[in-house]
Amino acid sequence: MLHFEHSGGAHVNSFDLLVVGGGINGVGIARDAVGRGLSVCLCEKDDFASHTSSWSTKLIHGGLRYLEHHEFRLVRESLIERETLLDMAPHLVEPLRFVLPLHRGMRPAWLVRLGLFLYDYIGGRKVLPATTVVDLKSGPLGAPLSSIFQRGFEYTDCRVDDSRLVVANAMDAAERGAVLRTRTRLDSAARVGAGWQASLCREDGGTSTVMARAVVNAAGPWVNESLGCFDGVKSRKKLKLVKGSHIMTRRLFDHDRAYIFQNADDRIIFAIPYVNDTTLIGTTDIAYSGEPAAAEISAEEVGYLCASISEYFSQPVTPADVVSSFSGVRPLYDELGKEDASAVTRDYAFDIDMEGGAPLLSVYGGKLTTYRKLAEHALARLAPHLPEMTGPWTKGASLPGGDTGYKDWQPWLDYARERYGFLEDAVFERLARAYGTRLDQVLGEAASPQDLGRHFGGGLFECEVRYGVEQEFVRTVEDLLTRRTKLWSVLSVAERAAVAAFIGELQQELGRAA
Repeated sequence: MLHFEHSGGAHVNSFDLLVVGGGINGVGIARDAVGRGLSVCLCEKDDFASHTSSWSTKLIHGGLRYLEHHEFRLVRESLIERETLLDMAPHLVEPLRFVLPLHRGMRPAWLVRLGLFLYDYIGGRKVLPATTVVDLKSGPLGAPLSSIFQRGFEYTDCRVDDSRLVVANAMDAAERGAVLRTRTRLDSAARVGAGWQASLCREDGGTSTVMARAVVNAAGPWVNESLGCFDGVKSRKKLKLVKGSHIMTRRLFDHDRAYIFQNADDRIIFAIPYVNDTTLIGTTDIAYSGEPAAAEISAEEVGYLCASISEYFSQPVTPADVVSSFSGVRPLYDELGKEDASAVTRDYAFDIDMEGGAPLLSVYGGKLTTYRKLAEHALARLAPHLPEMTGPWTKGASLPGGDTGYKDWQPWLDYARERYGFLEDAVFERLARAYGTRLDQVLGEAASPQDLGRHFGGGLFECEVRYGVEQEFVRTVEDLLTRRTKLWSVLSVAERAAVAAFIGELQQELGRAA
């Protein structure tokens, strides 16, 4: 069982590194650091991936449109990381072919082909297939599109379960010895001697004190706000908050490809096969100035996404077709102060404060695809202050459930399908994709559905809920159904209440056992 919450009290815990923030950058840094021999504590004010890291378009990609902004270093790094992450977590990261219809009123065909040529080759592609030309006049790829789109290109990127990627990194960090404290916020921190003394506050009001030789501030949209907790430290980097919204409709096409559409405003819109028989459509890019956790999609954004998609599909998509939506705030590094939110870089930057000796490293920007490299670069900046730290190790080191690597993923999947043949196909696919080779830890020696315990609905069984609470930091029904399983919309209100009650019972059991 993972121990991720320590009780408060007078005892002061000492660590080499304190990480503030449990999004993808924070857990990635914590995992990398503990694997280099450092003692690590991470605090997150909510659940892992509660905010930006679960508000993404669910892609591990190079960023085709970043080529237009001449961000070749970022694109190259991202393209290399696609295949690195695919091999580290083949259950969570999956190749996905994208269809890009040529639009006569947009970028010329030669320019699109040049961009895709660069996309294919600047990242040292090894296993993902190259770009091809596609005929949209006939066949399933052109069937849902307007007849004016007769040809296009098909290229490869990857999709990802973003919130589970965060949790997998957190699990690996914990299993390697990191102390992870969810529902625990940083209250204050001050330099004391050669390190930092930080006061942490749990959601139940309990407090604890930790000492750390160095601190990483990876609070995402709250990175500058968090700096206010550090005595004598001021923000020196510019942060631009950008709201990105997505809508989901019932499935709009019958094949397994995704679409990428060019817009008249020079932006692009994705239409991606998504969970629970839906199509994910997004995203918008709107400058945002409010509380990040309060971001909501507007009627204008819904209209924009529907209108953008309807330019391409033969059957218009209307707001009435939207079954769900989500909005999130991306914390973008914006040293140049660009007005156009979509033109702000998705690259990352660091600000290290050394006044008084002990380092405080703040993380600005970044994206899911490059989190592992960001962690390496962050620790390289801290290396002079933590000289006993060993070197980079995460490339080629699988995440929990991904130890087959990409090459042997399909053979393992075939084996698991036979082993758990009593499961319905849709339930098996979801579980295998969520847990990978750790599926046997979730299902144990089960030989029938009855062996899985109580069925709450939607293919969610008691054994999975128990695994989530004991191994995946689940504390609430929202943690389980929105971020770990994506089953919130599948279960009824009564079924959700039953799951919540059972989670409460498990929490009491763990409390008694502790």
